[in-house]
Formats: sequence, structure tokens, C-alpha cells
Amino acid sequence: MTDTLSSYIVSSRHRSVSSQPHKVKSVTPNNDFGQLLHPQPRWNTQTQKDAGGCRHTSSGTEFLIQTCLSSGLAATGCSSATTTSAASVIVAVVEGRGLARGEIGMASLNLKCPELALCQFADTGTYAKVITKMHILVPLEILMPDTASEKGKGTKLFKLITENFPCVAFTAIQRKYFNERKGLEYIQQLCAPEFGTVLMEVQAKYYCLAAAAALLKYLEFIQNSVYAAKSLKVSFKGSEQTTMIDSASATNLELVVNNRDRSEHTLFGVLNHTKTPGGARRLRSNILEPLVDVDTINMRLDAVQELLQDEELFFGLKNAIGHFLDIDQLLSVLVQIPKQETVQVAEAKITHVIQLKHTLDLVPQLRAVLKNCNTSLLKAYSSSLEDNRFDLILEQIKTVINDETTYLKGSLNMRTQKCYAVRPNVNEFLDIARRAYTEIVDDIAGLVNQTGEKYGMLMRTSFSTARGFFIQMKLEGVVLPEGGLPPEFIKVTKQKNNCGFTTADLMKMNDRCDEALREIFHISYVVICQLLSTIHEQIHCLYKLSDAVSMLDMLLSLANACTISDYVRPEFTDTLAIKQGRHPILERLAGQQPVSNNSYISDGSNFVIITGPNMSGKSTYLKQVALCQIMAQIGSFVPADYASFRVADQIFTRIGVDDDFETNSSTFMLEMREISYIIHNVSDRSLIIIDELGRGTSAEEGIGICHSVCEFLLGLKAFTLFATHFLELCQLQSLYPSVENQHMEVQHTRSADTGTERVVYTYLLNRGCSEERHYGLRAAEMTALPTSLIEEAKIIASNVSQQLLAKHHSDPETQRQRAVYHLATRLQQAARNSRLDPDSLRMYLKGLRKQYEAELQAAGQPASMDTVEE
Repeated sequence: MTDTLSSYIVSSRHRSVSSQPHKVKSVTPNNDFGQLLHPQPRWNTQTQKDAGGCRHTSSGTEFLIQTCLSSGLAATGCSSATTTSAASVIVAVVEGRGLARGEIGMASLNLKCPELALCQFADTGTYAKVITKMHILVPLEILMPDTASEKGKGTKLFKLITENFPCVAFTAIQRKYFNERKGLEYIQQLCAPEFGTVLMEVQAKYYCLAAAAALLKYLEFIQNSVYAAKSLKVSFKGSEQTTMIDSASATNLELVVNNRDRSEHTLFGVLNHTKTPGGARRLRSNILEPLVDVDTINMRLDAVQELLQDEELFFGLKNAIGHFLDIDQLLSVLVQIPKQETVQVAEAKITHVIQLKHTLDLVPQLRAVLKNCNTSLLKAYSSSLEDNRFDLILEQIKTVINDETTYLKGSLNMRTQKCYAVRPNVNEFLDIARRAYTEIVDDIAGLVNQTGEKYGMLMRTSFSTARGFFIQMKLEGVVLPEGGLPPEFIKVTKQKNNCGFTTADLMKMNDRCDEALREIFHISYVVICQLLSTIHEQIHCLYKLSDAVSMLDMLLSLANACTISDYVRPEFTDTLAIKQGRHPILERLAGQQPVSNNSYISDGSNFVIITGPNMSGKSTYLKQVALCQIMAQIGSFVPADYASFRVADQIFTRIGVDDDFETNSSTFMLEMREISYIIHNVSDRSLIIIDELGRGTSAEEGIGICHSVCEFLLGLKAFTLFATHFLELCQLQSLYPSVENQHMEVQHTRSADTGTERVVYTYLLNRGCSEERHYGLRAAEMTALPTSLIEEAKIIASNVSQQLLAKHHSDPETQRQRAVYHLATRLQQAARNSRLDPDSLRMYLKGLRKQYEAELQAAGQPASMDTVEE
């Protein structure tokens, strides 16, 4: 092991260090890391070198072009990667497990440039994104966990990478070195201050952090050197075809995890009516990474609409999908070759073939349901199911496996299915073993009947995986001899009115039965392995089936959500307009019907400042808008009477005022980090939700920071919702025509008996700035604070307000310019997006004129407008 490892490391170091443009500091290698590598076959194939020294094969180039075309990229744009100078990038790749299967984490570092590039995204069973990204990187070496390679029986991702990069060195590393906590520590230690905001983006991206940990440790080992602290450029890139939602925003919006009680009151919980594990995984990844391509989104919306309009299709598809097992998991075990041929392995392999037959038996029903569908997406999946490989595999299976064999729940049922799975007359020795097993089972049944007759008790034969066959009887109404069970009954268990036990003779028969079963499973395993070897080349069509089933399951789930609540199909324009929108999670809470509100953000009014008292509903409204945006972009209908959205390429949130004890950050420092992350990454197509910025410092500093942040964001075309208690920010409306002031309305009532005043929260959003003052003191009155203290606080607050608060005032000319600006932007929007008929459009334009004249009158200007009478 040591000699092999040493020679490998020497060759690796020669390639790596020779490509360094500068001398690195040598350090003593970590002895503990000596067990990191698992020597793997080097897959030494015939390679060619071009003039630049780049190794490539014709098959690799062909795949590159195919992948680029299938991903919608220009082939010429990617093929340039193959003509670069000698490869110098090392890439670490890791895939999630369980529900997170398909979630890919990548970390790459160019030995010629100190930049660590991190990437995490959800991929399909074909792993097109992974392969495309690797082709662009042109890796020198690829690192993966040893659990992915397993000395030759690797995962689908492992096999695809080794197939498509046959001339690239591959190294398997122990899984324990893919440690997300260690990865975060590395980045905190090595990341240059200029790129520090990446920490917020990746702190919950566990898979790319894990890949980074293994990559950096490996580089430290093979290069016998370490990078200086704070010297690396660290960047994070999500998937290009999806909306970027950072981990803090996903947590704030409760997309997949409820922050309070870990309940199902999340967006995932609201929309998840899936019937298969693959469907649930797909829905979860789509919520975390919504689509940005409008055509794809509309294809999904068309499919959901057809499912809602065609009850026969909806219930037929629901019934067909509900019987599918986890196809991804089935595929993973089918392509694995066991290290040892034990009875357990044989029994499991038989089960897998039965599950495969069960899955393929469902394909014709799924085809029949989709046969008459009309929308393009459903038609595409319908045509993908016409692949004749499904039928070929099933036909080959049925030459060996009984037609009646199927997957059943229950240990005895499944044991019987496995025992008689292989057809008779396929193997003579198998037929003999099964006859012996049948005779033993009949003898067991006869023994139980004889025992019941002997003692005059009603007994029945039962079975469990742990005990095998045993005797069971009801105790109710049974008179036991001498008040107890006969002594020959052993291993007695009692549960309510049932009693279970066995006898020495029955235990011997169980041993004979197990021996016969072992023989059956061994012979069946040999037959099934021969079967699998014949169908192995066609088995990959199951990836296509897995993709179809998971997508159809997700679409059904989205349609099902519409049947529970009153949702509407969203449109995609350049405006965010929601009529009577509702919070999707609150709507599902028992006994709560949330108040609906309107939302309107456009290019001409893209910055909304929301004010209002504590507990008036500002935070809930902000989250409601973001959740509806995400629902629309995954292809779901939304809770509203009408909804139009502009596709957001990124969704940012700044919500909450908790200290972060893990990073020793105060409330204010945490706010500043989150705002810094937004400012460094925001684009003109982003949706920004900011709630209570600047509350962790003094009022003067808080207002100053809020004002400067607002002015920075106003220089962009991003849609921003900014909730604040700083009423001074409302003056921005008089400075910037794209600012809109809105507030949460409250009502005041006075008790007829005591004369005390109460605040009633309406949770309704209205235009204008909040007229409420000192509402914090009103909240304090609800507590046990002394009345004298509250009264004194009111006097002091009133005096300070008179000194500090400026009156909101705009000169008439500014108001007139604002009215003209609003009219121009609304006319421009109508010209771009209007689908109104001529009469409706005429009425809309008259409404715009009246609104414009009203704004002029409010500014003290003559309300005149040159119009042509109709």
C-alpha cells in the first residue's frame, strides 16, 4: 500500500507543482492524511495531445457538443474549453443522499490561479449539468468520495464521469474528508476579505462545502504546501437556469423547514401532495431553485391547467403514479455488483427484480392515461414512455419471472412471491427445492392443526420475518387447562387478546424451511443474475422513466394544491401585480383565513416603502409576495384573484433581528453582513425583501444606513419591498418618482365603559405613509409596565418628535412632475402588456386620465389634459 501510494503521490506532485507559476512554501504533510487515498485503477486509455498539450479523445469532444446542444448552449461556446492550454484544474464532486439525491456539490481550484470556485445545484438522472460544467473546467484530476466508486460498482454519477473523462486522473477519497463543517472553516480561514460575502451564500450549501474540504485537504497533501490565510478568491455559482435563493432567504421564507416547530407548515408542506419519493425530491429542489425560463414555466402551467380541467386525466394519472416505487433507488441497487454472494444478497436481488417487473408493468397504464393529453409537456413525457426498451426488458423478464409475480406488502406475501418468482421448468433443481419447501409448509400447517385438535383450542399459523412460522390464538373466551398454557408451548408472547408461541417440533420445521428457502434463493439468484446480464444494456431507460414519473408526480401535486385552495394561473410580464393575494402557508393553518392584499410593482414604481405599527402584518405581507413569486416560477398556480410576475433571477431577504452566537455577531453586524451580501450580488432582475433594517443601532445611524441603502437600490431596476419603522424614509417619495409609500392600516376604538382606547389591526395595505405615531408605546401599554412610566415616555417622545421629525412636503412642481412620470410609465406598460379589447382599453385610459387630473389638483395645478373627444 505504502509503495503504491508513494509512487502515485510522486507522479501527482510532479504534475501539480510543475504547473505552479510561483514557488510555494513547503510544509510537513499531515500523517493522518496518509490513509485518505484509496488506490483506484487509473483507466489508462489511448490519449492524444494537441499542440497546446491538452489531452482529449474524439468521444469526449462528441459528448461535449451533444451536452451543449441538449443544454441549450452554443456548441462553439463550450468547445473552446478543449483548445485551452494544459489542464490545471482539480475538481471535487459529491452528491447528496436520501431526499437530497441529485443535489450536487462541486469545488474546483486552478493550480495556476488561486481561485476556489464553489457550485451547488440540483441535477437530473442524466447529470447533464455536472458533465457540462466539467467540460468547461477541463479538469486535470477529479476527486470523489470512495463510497461513490466502491472499487468498481460505482454510482451512476461516478460511471458517467469516468466514461466521459477517460483520460483524466480520478482519485477516490474517504467520505469522512467530505466534511461541510471543515469546509466552512477552510473558507473562513483562506477567503480574502474582498470576497467575504460569499460566506453568507455558502454557509448552508453543505455539499459544495464538503467538496471544498476534501479538495483543499488533498491539495495540501499532494503539494506538500498550504495556502496563506486570507489569500484565496472564493466564488459561488448556482445553477444558471434557476433563480438564486440563498440559504438565509430559504430559512426566512420557511420554504422547506418551519423555523418554530419543524412542522409541515412550509411552502413545501403546502404544495407537497406527491405520491412517490422522486416526486417529493423534485418538488423540494424546484422550490429551492425555481425556474427562470418563461417558456418552460408556461409549459408546466399548461400541464397543471389541463390536469385541473380534465378530471379523467387527473384521477387516472393520480392512480397510475401512486403505485410506482422509488425508481432512483431501484436503479442504484440494480446496477451494483455485490462483493459477496450471501443469502441476504440473493434474497435482495430477487426482490429488486420483482420490483423492476412491478415498475415496468405500470408503464402501459401510464401510457394509456397520457395517450389523449393535449399540452406539450404531457405529450413530451407521453412520447418518452413509448420507448420500446420498456417492453423489451419486460418481455425478457417474463421469460424467467412468473406473470403473476408482483411486489406486495407483508413479509409472508413477499416471501412467497420471491420463492415462486422464477417460472417452473427454467431450472430443474429449483423446481425440486420448491417442492420440498411446499411440502414443509404443508407439514407446518398440519402440525398446527394437530396441536389445536390435541388441546381443543382454535389455533392458526402466523408468520413474521424474525420468528418464521409460529402459532397464534385468541385468549378471549378460551379456558386454559390448569389456568395456563401447556408446557410444550415455548417462546410465548402476549399482545392484548392474542397469544403467540411455538413448539420444539415447529422450530425444527422452521429450520428445514429456512434451509429449503436458502436453496431456492441461491438457485433463483443464479438465474436472475443471468437475466440481469441480458437486460443490463437497456436498463438505463429507467432514468427516463424516473424523470417522467417524478415530473408527472410533481405536476399532479401542484394541481392537487389548487383543488384545496382557490388559486389562479399567473402571467409573466414586466410587472408584479397581485390582486387579493393571500399568504399560502397561513391559508392552510386551521381556523385562519388570512386577509388578502393587492400588490403592484413596475419599472416606474419599483421601490415600495411599507410602514405601520408593530404586529400590523408587514413581515407577513413581505413573505407573502416572495412566496407567491416562487410558486409562480416553479409552475404552480398562486393564491390570488389575479397574478402577474416579472421573472426574478435572484430573491433576497433581510428579515429578523437575532444575534448569531456561532459567529459572535451582534444584531447590527448580522444586518450589515446580510445587506452587504445583497448589495454585492443584486441585479436588475432581482426581487428584494428588506424588513426592519438598522434597528440594531441608534436611530440616527439606522436612518442614515437605511437611506443610503435605499438610494443604492433605487439606482437599479430590481423590485424592492422595504418595511421600516423609520418614517423619515417616506420622504424618499418626494425625491424619487419610482418610490411608492404604503402602510398597514389600523383602527382606533374607544371603550364606552372605561374610555380606554384600543388599536384594531386590519392587516390591510393602503397607499401613503403611516399616520401612526408612538405605536411602540401603545404596544408597551399592553404589558405590565406602570402607567406613570408610560405617560412620562409619551411626553418625552412627543417633545423629541417635534424637534426631529420633518414634515413631509413637496413643492407643486415636484408633484406635477411625479404625476406626469406616473402617467407615462402606466401608458408605456399598457402598450407593452395590454390584452384588453378596444372598449376595455378605452375605459382604462379614461381611468388613467382621471387619476392624472386628481394628482394635478392635489399639487395645486390646473386639472387640464389635451384630449380628443371620442
